[in-house]
Amino acid sequence: MSAVAEASAPKAPRRITSWHLLLNNRLATAGLVLLGLVALMILLVPILPLPDPDVTAPADRLKPLFTAGHLLGTDQLGRDILSRLLWGTRVSVAVGFAATLIAAFVGSAIGIVAGYAGGRTDNAMMRGIDMLMAFPYILLALAIVAALGPGLMNALYAIAVVNIPFFARNVRGVTLGYVHREFVDAARLSGKGNLSIILTEVLPNVLPVIVITMSTTAGWMILETAGLSFLGLGAQPPQADLGSMLGEGRAQLFTAPHVSIVPGVMIFLIVISLNVLGDGVRDVLDPRLRSGALARPGPVTDVASGRAVPANAAADAALSIACLETGFQRGSKIVPAVRGVSLYVKPGECLGLIGESGSGKSVTALSVMGLVASPPGLIRNGAVYLGNEDVLAMPETRLIASRGSRVAYVFQDPLTTLHPMYPVGRQVEEAIAAHQSIGAAACRERAVALLEKVGIPEARERAKHYPHQLSGGQRQRVGIAMALANDPDVIIADEPTTALDVTVQARILELLRDLQRERGMALLFITHDFGVVSEICDRVAVMKDGEIVETGETRAVLANPQHAYTKRLIACVPELGTGERFLERVTGLFAGGKEQAS
Repeated sequence: MSAVAEASAPKAPRRITSWHLLLNNRLATAGLVLLGLVALMILLVPILPLPDPDVTAPADRLKPLFTAGHLLGTDQLGRDILSRLLWGTRVSVAVGFAATLIAAFVGSAIGIVAGYAGGRTDNAMMRGIDMLMAFPYILLALAIVAALGPGLMNALYAIAVVNIPFFARNVRGVTLGYVHREFVDAARLSGKGNLSIILTEVLPNVLPVIVITMSTTAGWMILETAGLSFLGLGAQPPQADLGSMLGEGRAQLFTAPHVSIVPGVMIFLIVISLNVLGDGVRDVLDPRLRSGALARPGPVTDVASGRAVPANAAADAALSIACLETGFQRGSKIVPAVRGVSLYVKPGECLGLIGESGSGKSVTALSVMGLVASPPGLIRNGAVYLGNEDVLAMPETRLIASRGSRVAYVFQDPLTTLHPMYPVGRQVEEAIAAHQSIGAAACRERAVALLEKVGIPEARERAKHYPHQLSGGQRQRVGIAMALANDPDVIIADEPTTALDVTVQARILELLRDLQRERGMALLFITHDFGVVSEICDRVAVMKDGEIVETGETRAVLANPQHAYTKRLIACVPELGTGERFLERVTGLFAGGKEQAS
C-alpha cells in the first residue's frame, strides 16, 4: 500500500540550476554567447590558416574589406587585418583579465581586512587607498609605465595598481554592512577564528560584489590597455594588440577607415558583452534569486487569465476570500502554497488564522492585496472580495490606492518594515499623505496624535527618533499607527507579537483589541499560538498545508476541536502544573494523529 502511495505521489520540482538562471537573462546570455565566440576564435587562432600578422607586404597596402585572401583588408604596411585582429584580441584579453585578477585579489583582500578589522587598521589601509585615488587613474598609469618603461608587462602592472582602489572601496563598504550582523556574531561565539570567519561568513556575502566589480573593471582594463598601447606605451611593434592597431590606423581614418574601425568595433563588443554578462553572473550568485526568475517583481501579483471566480458567499463581510489558490512558479511548474482557502471577517470582528510555520498563512494574507511577488507568485483561482468588489479584478491603480486606505497591514518584524534612514514620525506622515491631501503641519500633528493613540510616550519627541532608537514594542506600536493612519476597513496583522517578550506582547494585543473595537474595523489576526487566539479572536480558522481544515467560534473550537491537527495545536499551549505530562500529551496526540492519518 505504501509502495503504491509512494509511486503515485507527485515528484518535487527540480531545483533550478545556476545555468538555467543565467540563461533566463537574455542580455547575459547574449553577452555569454558573444564572449564565447571571441574566446573560441582567439583559442583557435594558432591553428587557423591565417597569414603571419607581422609580415609586411607594401604592394598590398590598404586593401579594402572582403579582398580575396584578406577578408578584413590590409593595413598601411600590407599586413592582414584579420590575422592581426585575432592575435591582437588574444593579447588584449589576456592582459586585461590578468590585470583584473591581480587588482581583484589585492583590492578585495584590502577591503575585507579593513572592513572586518576596523579601527586603526582600517584607517591606515584606507588612507593608503585614498592616496592612490587622489591621482587621476589614467595619469597614474602613465606615470607608472613611464617609470618602468614601455611594454605589455609594465602596462599590466600599471593598470592593475590603479584599479586596486575600486575593489578596495567597494568591498570594504559591503564588508562593513556584514561584520556586525547576527550570523557573524554567532560565528565568533562558536569559537571560529578571524580568518575562518572572513573566509566562510564574510567572503560568500561579498563575492557577488567582487564579481560585478570584476566584470565592469575588466572592460575598463581592456580599454586602458588599448589606451596605453594607442600611446605607444603598451605593446611594442611589430606585436599587435587592439590599442596599437587603433593607434596605427588613426592616420588612415579618412582614406582607409576600416583599418581603425575594425579593432574599435572589437573593443566595443568585448566590453559590452563583459558588462552584461557580469550583471547576469551577479544575479545568479545572489541566493535570493533562486525563486526561478530574474525579472523585477511587478507592482501587483499576477492573476491567471482563466481563473475561476466564485460568488461572494458573505455579502455582509468586510473581507471575504473565496476558494483562493496561490502558487509559485518553479521552472515550468507551479508549486501550490494556498489551495482552496475560503474565509471571511465582518466589520468589528476579529478572525484568527492559525497554523504552523509554512502552512500558507502569510501567502494568504499577502494575496489579499496582491502583494505576493510576481514572478514567481501567481494567483490561479478564487476571488478576494473587499465589500462586494473583487480585488483581483481591480485595475492596478485602484488596487494600489486601496492599500493602506481600505486594507492595512501590520507585519511581524517592524525593524525590517520601518525605513532605517527616516524618523518614525516622518514615516507615519508618509502613510497619511499617501491617501490624504492635507498640509504638512496638519499631517505632522495627525502623526503625533496617532503615536499618542497607540501609547508612545512623549510622542512629539519620539517622532524625531529613528527605528533603531526605539524598543521592539515601540516599533510595533509605530507600525500599528501607520496601519491606522487612514482609518482602513480591514487590518491584517501577520504575527505582530511573535518577536516580542510576553509583557510587551500582552500590551500590543490589548492595544489591537481596543483599537479594533473602538473603530469597528475587521481584524484578520495571523498567529501560530492558540493562547493568543483565545485572548483576542472572536472566530478562528485553522490552516494546514495551504488548506483550511477547521473553522468556528473561538470558544467552541477550543472546547471541542474536531480536527486532529487542531487538537495538537491546542495541546501545544503550555499549562501551569502539567510538568512532564505536557510533552507526553503533545507526543500522544501527535502519534494518534499520525496513526489516524495512515
